[in-house]
Amino acid sequence: MKKYITAIAILALSFGYSQQKTYCNPINIDYGYCPIPDFVKQGKHRATADPVITYFQDKYYLFSTNQWGYWHSDNMLDWTFIPRKFLRPEHKVYDELCAPSVSFVNDTLLVVGSTHTKEFPIWMSTNPKVDDWKELVHKFEAGAWDPYIFWDKEKDEVYLYYGSSNLYPLYGVKLNRKTFQPEGDVIPVLALNDDEHGWERFGEHNDNTFLQPFTEGAFMTKHNGKYYLQYGAPGTEFSGYADGVYVGNNPLGPFEYQSFNPFSYKPGGFARGAGHGATYQDNNNDYWHVSTVVISTKNNFERRLGIWPSRFDADGELYSNTAYGDYPTFLPSQNKSHSGLSSFSGWMLLNYNKPLQVSSTLGGYQANYINDEDIKTYWSAKTANKGEYVISDLGETSTINAIQINYADQDTELMGKPSSTTGHKYIIYSSMDGKKWTELVDKSKNTKDVPHDYIELQKPVTARFIKLENHGMPTGKFALSGLRVFGKGSGQMPGMVQNFVPLRSAPRIKGERRNVWFKWQQEPNADGYVIYFGKSPEKLYGSIMVYGKNEYYFSGLDRSDAYYFRIEAFNNNGIGPSTEIKKSE
Repeated sequence: MKKYITAIAILALSFGYSQQKTYCNPINIDYGYCPIPDFVKQGKHRATADPVITYFQDKYYLFSTNQWGYWHSDNMLDWTFIPRKFLRPEHKVYDELCAPSVSFVNDTLLVVGSTHTKEFPIWMSTNPKVDDWKELVHKFEAGAWDPYIFWDKEKDEVYLYYGSSNLYPLYGVKLNRKTFQPEGDVIPVLALNDDEHGWERFGEHNDNTFLQPFTEGAFMTKHNGKYYLQYGAPGTEFSGYADGVYVGNNPLGPFEYQSFNPFSYKPGGFARGAGHGATYQDNNNDYWHVSTVVISTKNNFERRLGIWPSRFDADGELYSNTAYGDYPTFLPSQNKSHSGLSSFSGWMLLNYNKPLQVSSTLGGYQANYINDEDIKTYWSAKTANKGEYVISDLGETSTINAIQINYADQDTELMGKPSSTTGHKYIIYSSMDGKKWTELVDKSKNTKDVPHDYIELQKPVTARFIKLENHGMPTGKFALSGLRVFGKGSGQMPGMVQNFVPLRSAPRIKGERRNVWFKWQQEPNADGYVIYFGKSPEKLYGSIMVYGKNEYYFSGLDRSDAYYFRIEAFNNNGIGPSTEIKKSE
């Protein structure tokens, strides 16, 4: 028996799951393939969005759009998928469970999807670890799109918030505690004010005047007697997709715009976008925010999911820490504070824009897209054959702690959720000279679907070269949007950025206070920069990651308020000292 237990422990360690301390965005779950024919004309692809995570009965439960089931996890790293169709046979729609509401009342988990009709059920389960569900409400009379059912535990009252439109506001209504049907008046609770809030404007850079911005994704959190009504804007296809929050003393308002907004925002880096999500607590009662990550290459609705450490500060302001948010981040098991960068592992990206070798290249899907830190671009080999490979030169001898493999969807043949999969099969090698190779990770017999596989090494490895060798794909060609190697280089960190200047109201539109143009002197050792912003020097909660530039035009400020900014440079060796804080009236 002892030998058997030891063998299991060795096997677990060899795959590196049970002992992992970190995760990396986008999160690694077996995303389904878009089931809607009109959405895959430019190529079949994986897609989901609009996530909700809740901690219920000692497990994390994750639901998101059109996945034909849901996931649960003990540790927020390893997710088990439970197949389940929540529509009855008479509902002939593609949106099986779009932007679902997931919440619990006492010992019962509740789920309902978006619908404009009044025929969809509210589902309930006291044992969601398995497919054990029944109808709580046969026909939910609200007919709500992007719904969220909120249980006010202290008052034992239930409310519904909903809405998704660029014309209409979000709404709230009280539900009858016994029937869970609407009772009382439907109240408009929130509308966008993009004339004041620059980040709410439509467009990749909040500068598109063709359409009015969208508001959607209502979510409610109660904290210290206050009600935090959260919402997404301005559009799911944009890197600036973000979540804002209004705060009130009552479940249906009135609500006031929180001073710091958006509270969940990540317009730069590899995993961009942090909108339409949900705030939840872990098993340590610390807060997290799960949200949508944008790809939008094959279709506007090609998306993934990201999880960001979050918290309420001493003044009750809600914020999420997305600085270095797509680098290795500590899991709840490490019980790290979410303030500052304490949730960040400190492992830097080692191979940004470094030399690459590949076995073959399909058309214009060039090798340089593998490490350009843009999830929207990707390299593809000519085949899915065993032996297709990528070699990444880190540029110097480095300490390697973790590797993330982000597969792209090239010539995939699937739609919907596959009933079974052969998994992604590969072997990773390391080398000091690019000639003599040592096996580092062997997943040549892997049967799991791991589209964003993340491997934290049990012991750091010293090497200069990493080789990823394909041994099998579930579908499509061997293609990567990012092979990302994390750790520490052997060179110098960047110095302090010089001549950092935030120019507000200039130069594009005279008097436009929602915009700011950042300029700075290029730091010779920098791979990139992180700009921090906020409305007080002590609360620079917002962050923007910028690669390969010495300027950035930001259109996400609130018109009426003064702002504070600072900047720091980073590279594969670490993060340089931050500049002094600059104020812009």
